[in-house]
Amino acid sequence: MKRFIYIITDRNRNNLHVGLCSDLVKTLKFYSDMPTLFFDSAQQLNRLVYFEEINNEDMAMERFKFVSTFTRSQKEKMIRSVNADWVDLTIGLKYEQGIRTRTYVRPSFASRMQKATA
Repeated sequence: MKRFIYIITDRNRNNLHVGLCSDLVKTLKFYSDMPTLFFDSAQQLNRLVYFEEINNEDMAMERFKFVSTFTRSQKEKMIRSVNADWVDLTIGLKYEQGIRTRTYVRPSFASRMQKATA
């Protein structure tokens, strides 16, 4: 089963939170539904800046424990190695999720296709 190790931060990059989950999209939704779970409203954790996908549960747990021991500068270095501008990666995940679940064709396009083949 896939596991994700992620780092999420607030808009000012004051707090870096390391987490482990099996469904990254659901976890990010949980953070948006519960904005003051870990910190006050000024420091909402809402920006996904790093994640890893690991296919083995034991390896994921070991990696999570390892990354959790990192100092702030080590976490920042890890983030900058793949996301130099600290862009919120949530947008890309939601886009990919939409592509995977989309099984229908636009109604206007489908009707044109039927008329063309008739």
